[in-house]
Amino acid sequence: MNSRDCPPLSKSITISIMTQSFLPMTRADMKARGWDELDVLFISADAYVDHPSFAAALLGRLLESKGYRVGLIAQPNWKDASSLTVMGKPRLCCMISGGNIDSMVAHYTSTKKKRSEDLYSPGGKAGFRPDRPTIVYSNLAHQAFGSVPIIIGGLEASLRRLAHYDYWQDLVRKPILLDAKADILAFGMGEHQCLEIVSRLDKGQTVKDMRDIQGICYSISQNEDISKLPFEAVLLPSFEEVSLRDKVSNRPDPQGQKAYAKAFNIQMMHENPLEKRCLVQSCNGRFIVQNPPSKPLSEEEFDSLYELPFVRRWHPAYDKAGGVPAIKEVQFSLTSNRGCYGGCSFCAITNHQGRIIQTRSLASLVRETQTLVKHPDFKGYIHDLGGPTANFQCPACEKQLKSGPCAHRQCLFPTPCPNVRDSHRIYLEKLKAVASVPGVKKVFIRSGIRFDYLMLCADEKTKALFIEKLVRDHVSGQLKVAPEHICDSVLQCMGKSPVSVYDSFRKAFFEENRRQGKKQFLIPYLIAAHPGSTLDDAINLALYMKKQGFVPDQVQEFYPTPSTVSTCMYYTGLDPRPGQNFKSVYVPKGRDANLQRSLLQFNKKENRALVLEALKKAGRSDLAKILH
Repeated sequence: MNSRDCPPLSKSITISIMTQSFLPMTRADMKARGWDELDVLFISADAYVDHPSFAAALLGRLLESKGYRVGLIAQPNWKDASSLTVMGKPRLCCMISGGNIDSMVAHYTSTKKKRSEDLYSPGGKAGFRPDRPTIVYSNLAHQAFGSVPIIIGGLEASLRRLAHYDYWQDLVRKPILLDAKADILAFGMGEHQCLEIVSRLDKGQTVKDMRDIQGICYSISQNEDISKLPFEAVLLPSFEEVSLRDKVSNRPDPQGQKAYAKAFNIQMMHENPLEKRCLVQSCNGRFIVQNPPSKPLSEEEFDSLYELPFVRRWHPAYDKAGGVPAIKEVQFSLTSNRGCYGGCSFCAITNHQGRIIQTRSLASLVRETQTLVKHPDFKGYIHDLGGPTANFQCPACEKQLKSGPCAHRQCLFPTPCPNVRDSHRIYLEKLKAVASVPGVKKVFIRSGIRFDYLMLCADEKTKALFIEKLVRDHVSGQLKVAPEHICDSVLQCMGKSPVSVYDSFRKAFFEENRRQGKKQFLIPYLIAAHPGSTLDDAINLALYMKKQGFVPDQVQEFYPTPSTVSTCMYYTGLDPRPGQNFKSVYVPKGRDANLQRSLLQFNKKENRALVLEALKKAGRSDLAKILH
């Protein structure tokens, strides 16, 4: 293949392959295409599902559309380097991903118990990937291919791009780039970076020539002059500072925790893709450089990406195992938007996808729906139309498009910025257009609605119209919402609106159901033992649920995953958010966390002893008969 200029992401060239073929996984697949060599080898910790919701398929199809010869090795034997060489040495690079979800979350519960299932593996069985596969596969690729450039990316790498607290080892780990010994880390969603990296490698450039690419991290010697980097350098506290531990007790040193919170605060203030600054962190005699995030996709780029020729099913190699369960939720769903400016403390979407909302056109969504209708397994139901937050259907404000998101304030927290735009009518238009496609019976919303955005940012007429149509057309008996808690002090730590906002939405939802003669339910997501939550707060939450006549079947105990605000709070006991002045935060751990979790399911027989213990500890044994 000859070197070429990298075409724009939205201008895919015509390629001579059948639209219903999978990316090559074997030599036989390559031979069928007349290839004797790959340009790019993807290595993924997930089983291969050719659907745009799976990152390896999305990026693989994108590069394929530009004429690159792309192969995919899914869940290789991590104990044998030869498992990576089944299609030979790639000409340009290896691209490695830990999969759609963090491998440690996939393997362990919030209480660090081993999971028996893995929805992204054949048959939903665990054991097909190692812990921390990005590191394992990267080191394996070095053994297999020598000097071939190694590019790591995906959620696992993206959220570990700088020094980060690791809940499973209970310590601060160094940036993953150093553990993986990779050449470049592409953070975020990765389309622009992948195209640019591959294009430059194809032109004969080396990874050292790519320091100006946005959305990447790389490592340099501390002998280099950081003032000569392509972007203005902002120094973070070093890995050695943020990981400081007491030499006697081996517990985190308070100065190290404060340095960690400071580093996180600086990162939060530099999430702007339109800013020309890079973050630099010293670690073990090297500098890790994080360039500004990649620029958001344009509508044309977004449309083009999701209309690539996906097969929309798992690879036939998994048929005997029963397929890959993870596709069931997304096979007949539509992605309409990307990014989130909600600012929830416990969520990493902002850190990964960014705060600037990117959207697809109505026409593109209709075209994809017409494709879905032709699928032999389609039953007439679109399971979801949305993204991280379904009703965010345009950038928060005009300013974001010109200068990026604000560094010192959130769009919705603690109160909505007056510049936030209402996009509910845009969302209703998309829902109506997709529902109007012949063959579609219903379009449901499952990806989550920010009820606070609706109640606080929409005018009364729009609010009433949206709730009316939501109840009438887009709820399948139950609507999942995320109040997360009901105590305002806890909600403040979570970056959520006061409980009164949820109560107003709840009231409007049930009133509209009564008006339409329907009986539909709200299923609230709740988090137990989040930083800031005391035992009294957990008791008040239990009493609230008792009053509402609802006790959840499943409860999520707070899970400290890398690079979230809440995890920083959990590790440091400090609030790192701009404007919070590193104020102290109470952090429930151990027995306290277990007691709080039991209170959320106070009616379960197996929780009775814990509930009584919690009430006694809080001096509220008088509630024993009520919380039963």
